[in-house]
Amino acid sequence: MRLDANTVLVTGGASGIGLAIAERFARAGSQVVVCGRRADKLEEARRKVPALETRVCDLSREADRTAFCGRVVQEFPRLNVLVNNAGIQVHAALTEPASWTRFREELATNLEAPIHLSMLLIPHLRSQPRAAIWNVASGLSFVPMARAPVYSATKAAIHSFTLSLRHQLGGTPIEVIEVIPPAVNTDLGGVGLHAFGVGVDEFVDAVMARIEKGENEVAYGFSQQTSQASRAELGEVFRRLNESAH
Repeated sequence: MRLDANTVLVTGGASGIGLAIAERFARAGSQVVVCGRRADKLEEARRKVPALETRVCDLSREADRTAFCGRVVQEFPRLNVLVNNAGIQVHAALTEPASWTRFREELATNLEAPIHLSMLLIPHLRSQPRAAIWNVASGLSFVPMARAPVYSATKAAIHSFTLSLRHQLGGTPIEVIEVIPPAVNTDLGGVGLHAFGVGVDEFVDAVMARIEKGENEVAYGFSQQTSQASRAELGEVFRRLNESAH
């Protein structure tokens, strides 16, 4: 797909992969709206990429998602690309007592929000030229990291949902694209936890180039390995990935 002449909504676009995707679209000449929960982070993003439109929205809340989509379509009637990127990663031991609230928020943000936003915006997107829905999954969609059990499960569900969404939209103008990151050096899950990961610019530049060439499922590095692995290979990757976890 082309990166220019679009109107794009990127969720979780204030930092990390989301901001890098938003920046590439803006640089190519598209109008870009990013949303997130924190106004201060959105303002930081706008200072970095002045062309961005920023909107505050708590995607973990159904009412907020519904109201937000209505406003976005009114404000940006040419919206034709939805990038479902927002995500939360909680590291937790399931055997230890913990508040359900943070897991509920993780489930709602990572899984409920992209499904619900897609459903809310499909009627509008069907009438737009070059429409697309991008879902950001993970290499952990295929082999979970045990210390982030809910995050891994939500990303497996997003991969499954994306396949079904692409099938159901097969007769429509809406293209469905899945982006499958490996560990990327962002603050997902906490500052410094992914410092070992690939650089954001390296990853996003590679992804955008491949999407421009027409790919609709784009993995990279570790996620390329897991997305193509056999069941036996995945078992070995799981063992290595989680060998220090108890």
